[in-house]
Amino acid sequence: MTAACRHFGTCGGCVHQDISDADYRALKRKFVVAALARHGITAPVDDIVEVPPGTRRRATMKAKLDGGRVALGFHAARTHDIVDIAECPVLAPALTALLPGLRAMLAELLAPAGDAELRLTASETGLDLGLRWRLPNDTPTLAALARWAAKLKIARISAHGETVVSLASPSVRFGKAQVNLPPETFLQPTREGQAALQAFVCKALARAKKIADLFSGCGTFTFPLAERARVHAVELELAMLGALDAAAKATPGLKPITTEKRNLFKRPLTDFELNAYDGVCLDPPRAGAQEQARTLAKSKLARIAYVSCDVETFARDARILIDGRFTLKRVLPVDQFLWSSHIELAGEFVRA
Repeated sequence: MTAACRHFGTCGGCVHQDISDADYRALKRKFVVAALARHGITAPVDDIVEVPPGTRRRATMKAKLDGGRVALGFHAARTHDIVDIAECPVLAPALTALLPGLRAMLAELLAPAGDAELRLTASETGLDLGLRWRLPNDTPTLAALARWAAKLKIARISAHGETVVSLASPSVRFGKAQVNLPPETFLQPTREGQAALQAFVCKALARAKKIADLFSGCGTFTFPLAERARVHAVELELAMLGALDAAAKATPGLKPITTEKRNLFKRPLTDFELNAYDGVCLDPPRAGAQEQARTLAKSKLARIAYVSCDVETFARDARILIDGRFTLKRVLPVDQFLWSSHIELAGEFVRA
């Protein structure tokens, strides 16, 4: 099997380009089935929803200036060495096309032997660049960044989460809402994967009239759900809640949306609070939502749609919900991390 990328075997991002498509899909589905089995769970697992190559709209890259040359790319397998990439079949073309310009910018601005982390997002209204390095906060540096932003057609540049250049507001559409993204905000890796997960969640919660959207982010699921139900969005990051709230106020034709800033790891919704809803959407980070799953299991809630980017923490939390008399009706694997060992998935839970 010929690998799709010249950097395969060196770059640590892709590890499964050397097997057939059928074997690859079977392997990704096996990751899900095996994780569930380790927790004593048997449930219907759909075939893989696989996004096309060239659709990854966000990426975190490393850069290093050494001897006047900038290496820009991803870490090599099992090392911290940087693979200076010339291509990446996973990334959206807009991100790949930006790489030569970024190298030129970094060659000018990075200190000798300096390194940096770049967080790239291709939004629907322009490219967003988040920088993390020891960036001098002086007028010449800011002027240079503004010049490079205009030259490379970058909508916004931020440094350590703070906007330093803004030529346009990077935004995405969730359902009917156009949401302006805060710097370095969470976003589903691909539009195609996002659409598959949104469809799954909306179907799983189609009968719910009052929904709690936990770990809501900027409203990936809030807005599609709010076309048919009242939604209470709970999120820790105030910037993301602010973006969600602003978009909700600017979008007609939705059911009421309320928001709450809350650390769901330290203070999950109680079973008493959850009993006010007839559906929950749950989309935690990689660590999962163990404490929240325990209160969900104790509640009288009828329906849960659980979206996860980690099969192990999903299976762990699913076991808690099943022990609380939920039934896992269906699992949908969504492969937004092509040729890697990661798989995203969504599960539909119904009170037995």
